[in-house]
Amino acid sequence: MPRLRLGEILIKQGLITEKQLQEAISAQKDQKGRIGEVLIKLGIITEEELSASLGTQLLLPYASHLSGLLKPKADQNLNKLIPHEFAQKNLVLPLSRNGNRLTCAIFDPLDFLLQDNLKILTSCELNLIIATRTDLLKAINEFYLYEGTPENRGGLLDRAVERTYSKDEETPLAQLKMGDDTELSIDRLIAKAEEAPVVKLVDLIIRQAIDEKASDIHIEPFKDKLEIRYRLDGTLYQIPPPAAHLHMPIVSRIKILSKMDIAEKRLPQDGSITAKLEDRTVDLRISTIPTVWGEKVVMRILDRGAVKLDLAQLGFDAKQLTLIRKCLTSSYGLFFVTGPTGSGKSTTLYSSLSEITDPSKNIMTAEDPVEFKIEGINQVAVRNDIGLTFAAALRAFLRQDPDIIMVGEVRDLETAQICVRAALTGHMVLSTLHTNDAPSAVTRLIDIGVPSYLLTPSLLMIVAQRLARKLCVKCKEPYESGGQMVGEYKIKSDLIYKAKGCDECNQSGYKGRVVISEVMAINEEIKVLMGRGGTYNEIRDAARKNGMDTLFEAGMKKVEEGITSLDEVLGIVIE
Repeated sequence: MPRLRLGEILIKQGLITEKQLQEAISAQKDQKGRIGEVLIKLGIITEEELSASLGTQLLLPYASHLSGLLKPKADQNLNKLIPHEFAQKNLVLPLSRNGNRLTCAIFDPLDFLLQDNLKILTSCELNLIIATRTDLLKAINEFYLYEGTPENRGGLLDRAVERTYSKDEETPLAQLKMGDDTELSIDRLIAKAEEAPVVKLVDLIIRQAIDEKASDIHIEPFKDKLEIRYRLDGTLYQIPPPAAHLHMPIVSRIKILSKMDIAEKRLPQDGSITAKLEDRTVDLRISTIPTVWGEKVVMRILDRGAVKLDLAQLGFDAKQLTLIRKCLTSSYGLFFVTGPTGSGKSTTLYSSLSEITDPSKNIMTAEDPVEFKIEGINQVAVRNDIGLTFAAALRAFLRQDPDIIMVGEVRDLETAQICVRAALTGHMVLSTLHTNDAPSAVTRLIDIGVPSYLLTPSLLMIVAQRLARKLCVKCKEPYESGGQMVGEYKIKSDLIYKAKGCDECNQSGYKGRVVISEVMAINEEIKVLMGRGGTYNEIRDAARKNGMDTLFEAGMKKVEEGITSLDEVLGIVIE
């Protein structure tokens, strides 16, 4: 029998009405958070009613402070098993231990990352009991205040992790005494990786990066030090690192979480982690590679909640947006997004798909890997190791009655030809290319072997783009442009802005990024040029005659609007 949703349980129990549920669902769009938390904020239900109903939903017992069930058993050293700081921060209380099974009271039974950390920390399987936040905090404070002596009252983690990183401290993330070993056995390595301080340290590194809205985490070993860097708005920034001897346990912990081979250090490996936060799930794509000083780890953070998949919010101007939307309404044809790695091509494609997603359409994607999971779209992860290439996936798609196909990247002639033929047989095909600008995408496709007589009737639009850092609105400084000339472009605004730096933007002067793009719609003149083998310059001139702004011109318009700085545009596009 399927489990009811929380709202359905509350209605069935007579705690709320259908009207109150719809009111909470509407408020949830603005307040975010889970529906139960919204219902509490609105005063519709109490904490106790929510916890009891959540227990019903998940088939878990509910305990209140007055029931006497939130009193841990004495003489089991439970305060050593789960330190006070961990218990208080994560709202979890150990109640009893029977062999390798630990009974815990927990506030959020849907926090699966916490449950995973608890299993590693305690080496126990878990029996869970649900309690309210208020009751748990009271029980935790009573237990750790009176249990044991001052020397062992929940201070194990506090003493092991002597300092934790904060924005205001130029101090290491942690200091953990592990001796001077440079090599550890596999058994010892796993044991060290599963120690509470290392678990907390890795969690801190990941959580801090997500909070800072970083796109990547780099963990890099060198001769006498370990470096950790976050990529923020396309630029890498160092953060105060932990001690160098923590490198191997940190890497091992990450490998365990991402299900990699902890014993393999000679070859690159890939894996993934799913992190559960308060109100959303974040995917992390993990890559390791051996260097002369040990394994380097890069974690790509794929946070759907931090990325707005909305074409109108990416930075396209009104004219470009109109052209793109008109193209996306076509029933068939080719739509390409081009640019270097890290230029936001995938985000533009996902945003485009979000615009045209419809229950009446069968949308299929082939990606390497799947970066964001979108409801209503059939997404396939390419796996070259078993023969599931882009071309193989595309051939299979054509037997699946698709309306719209998205291909992560056109890398070879076979994939390009299948895309073109799919477009010619009544399918809308979206994909990416690695070219410097829009006109060069045409010549690239012809150069790799796509016949112009097939490309000409199928190609609809090419969007070339870069990502420019946006000036921090809190500290950007104005200055007079004096109508200066930048190359052949005259700045039309009398007042433009430059970066300064403040606490809001971590002294960088920039916060967030915006798309700078050129949108080339394929009109009849360009089709004629393609058909007779026109050169890059001829195609570019025809596109500009048709009203296309080049990347440089689009960037300068963003400068004139005060969105980004002149230095930023000159650093990412060439006139």
